[in-house]
Amino acid sequence: MALDTTDIRLLRLFVTIVESGGFAAAQAKLNLSLSTISSHVAGLETRLGVTLCRRGRGGFSLTPEGQAAYAEIQRLLGSMNQFDNRMRSLRDKLHGTLTVGLVDNTITDPRAPLERVFARFVAMAPEVRLNISTRAPDDLLREVITGNMHLAIASFPRVVLGLAYDDLYRERQLFYCAEGHPLFLTPDAEIDVDLVRRHRIVGRDYWGGRDLKIFAIAGAHATVSDMEAEARLILSGAFLGYLPEHFATALNRDGRLRALRPDLFAREQLFQVTYDPNRVEVAASELFRRMLIEEMVAAFPP
Repeated sequence: MALDTTDIRLLRLFVTIVESGGFAAAQAKLNLSLSTISSHVAGLETRLGVTLCRRGRGGFSLTPEGQAAYAEIQRLLGSMNQFDNRMRSLRDKLHGTLTVGLVDNTITDPRAPLERVFARFVAMAPEVRLNISTRAPDDLLREVITGNMHLAIASFPRVVLGLAYDDLYRERQLFYCAEGHPLFLTPDAEIDVDLVRRHRIVGRDYWGGRDLKIFAIAGAHATVSDMEAEARLILSGAFLGYLPEHFATALNRDGRLRALRPDLFAREQLFQVTYDPNRVEVAASELFRRMLIEEMVAAFPP
């Protein structure tokens, strides 16, 4: 299961109870009533799906599952403490500038909570100056390779030897048309690949036509370098093309966009963070990368 702050507090409470020898003995340390402690343990047992301990007139004792859980929790909390200590030791070394590259129009995606990452990073590394740059995926890769960027976050069209990649989340993309296009009022049951490829289709230059492979066309009828440009062409009513679902939803308050045959044309793009693992000045970028993975992967596994 994905752990949140409440789960961690409950795990620490359980450890205190075990190490104190029971609910009553843990009252003073926890500064909680017996009924509150019992309620918290019951909630933790429900969350974990196992009975952790027996409590009553016979006294406090751990079940076999509780003993195993206690050992695992000890290991988990120990690892968390080691991470906290390492981050505190790095804090004095965190200075200079951290350059992070992004692709455009991810702000509407709940799977990409970068604002939380930025807030955590600034709190932990207040002396580091952030430099955020928005580029196309190929440009981001080039900047990381040349050392002009420490990290880049995008769905990358190719893998570059020498760079490391961590999976973050998947972005759902649908195939859209807009009001005024001949297919806008055509029922999905009448739409297939053959019908779609008779119309103008937008392609992204950094994908080299690979995102349009399903349509088996010689080349896109227009190319763009970012999602906003693609959205404008689609909204013209003259083109069809892919857009991130979250981005299109934010644009579509007036109902001018329509996703065609999601069952046939929907696709998912894997978003990753890439970096050069051999760079010397890694303290700030390593901290940012760890926070990025914690915020994105824990909530939305790729």
